[in-house]
Amino acid sequence: MTSMIEFKELIPIFDAESPVIIAGPCSAESRAQTLRTAEELASAGIRYFRAGVWKPRTRPGSFEGVGAKALPWLAEVREKTGMTPMTEIASPAHLRNALRAGIFTVWIGARTTANPFAVQEIADFISSLPQGEKDRIGVLVKNPVNPDLELWIGALQRLYRAGVRRLGAIHRGFSAYGSHLYRNVPEWRIPIELKRRIPSLPLICDPSHIGGRRDLIGKISQQALDMRFDGLIIESHSDPDCALSDSAQQVTPSELSSILSSLRSSPESTAEDSLRVYREEIDIIDEELVTLLSRRMDVARRIGSLKIREGVSVVQPGRYSMLMERRVADGERLGLCPDFMRRILGVIHEESVRQQLSLRSNECETDIAGDNGVTEDN
Repeated sequence: MTSMIEFKELIPIFDAESPVIIAGPCSAESRAQTLRTAEELASAGIRYFRAGVWKPRTRPGSFEGVGAKALPWLAEVREKTGMTPMTEIASPAHLRNALRAGIFTVWIGARTTANPFAVQEIADFISSLPQGEKDRIGVLVKNPVNPDLELWIGALQRLYRAGVRRLGAIHRGFSAYGSHLYRNVPEWRIPIELKRRIPSLPLICDPSHIGGRRDLIGKISQQALDMRFDGLIIESHSDPDCALSDSAQQVTPSELSSILSSLRSSPESTAEDSLRVYREEIDIIDEELVTLLSRRMDVARRIGSLKIREGVSVVQPGRYSMLMERRVADGERLGLCPDFMRRILGVIHEESVRQQLSLRSNECETDIAGDNGVTEDN
């Protein structure tokens, strides 16, 4: 259990009132694009400008940012608009270059947070700096790609012990295999527990990376504010459809203004307010359940197709009994009632059988149509 005392000397990383809004393009692609987006955002009242310079990509050959040559563009954003620029860093060299360009607020990305060696190297570099320069540095730490609260807190600890006092966290959701409603599953209970463990830590939500789609940004932003997040970091591009990275999740500055104007402030805590937060968490879990059930039925249909080809019967009583016993035991270990588990699993199995039988019915209809000389062209 991480002690809250370790973080008792934190200094506010933002000088704006909550909720803080950070916005800007996924990547600083060119000087013109960076300045145009920044000017439009500044006109909309945004005070904190984000733009990626070094972009960690999953596959080689993707746009990985223009590198250090974009740092002067961010400095120019500050000079021309008065906004505070920030960018992602993944190494001491990145941070060194950012500081030389006068960029003192940075964030550590999810992939880097997941690597304690990389975070410690950054922390060691900060520790070696003169106190005056160290005091100016603000670092936001994104959650690791996997849902590991201790790993997230560990990265924050490393930076705190290196002398960083302007410290914050960004919740961008967690990677999960397969198709989901969200690009990164929110797992809201994890950032909520982080806030409980470190109450003084500013917690920012990244609806762009959670949703992965611009039409989800408003909904996720409202959920975060209702859960008392301290702010939002949203990707905004002057021409998002032509963006070189993450085009689907970026919005124009005018679209961002519309989203922000539609958000309601969360009232002071009441029993009803707390209930709303829990209900929204249940809604998210239910959405994930629907996605999982869809995936399960897709596998069931593939199994059904294989059974048809191999002449195997649809229902396998022995395997069904074995799986039922196993899943009921798993549920009991997690505090779920055995009767509840049997009813749920029975309904799921019944629907799986129905899906497989429908495949057999369709094949029979196709065979009959073929015997009658009927084709799609007819």
